[in-house]
Amino acid sequence: MIEKRRVPRKRPTMPLQVTDAMSGSVVGQLGNLSLEGMMLLTDIAVVDDALYQFSFQLPDQHGRLQPIEVGVHEIWNEPTQRPGRYWAGFRFIDLGEAEERVLREWLGALAGAVSAPP
Repeated sequence: MIEKRRVPRKRPTMPLQVTDAMSGSVVGQLGNLSLEGMMLLTDIAVVDDALYQFSFQLPDQHGRLQPIEVGVHEIWNEPTQRPGRYWAGFRFIDLGEAEERVLREWLGALAGAVSAPP
């Protein structure tokens, strides 16, 4: 399959839980991730065009989980085949330098194909 997206995405090889950084409640499970955003599988309907603060962990090259906190903007959502479950896409609006470094490392070879933001 040929990647047609502007920025390549990577799926986690293990379940990675995403929480609302403000409330601490679980929002969903990471579906895929890129330098520009993320897709979640969630049991809650997210609000269209809303802003969220999410946190999750990514394994580093040694398998240690590294904390990531990001500000995101919801850009789409749709129900899955299973009632009460949704796919939702978010773009990053706030990603710190340390988080970006961990994300680039996790993305591995894909990160080399993506230019750094201005």
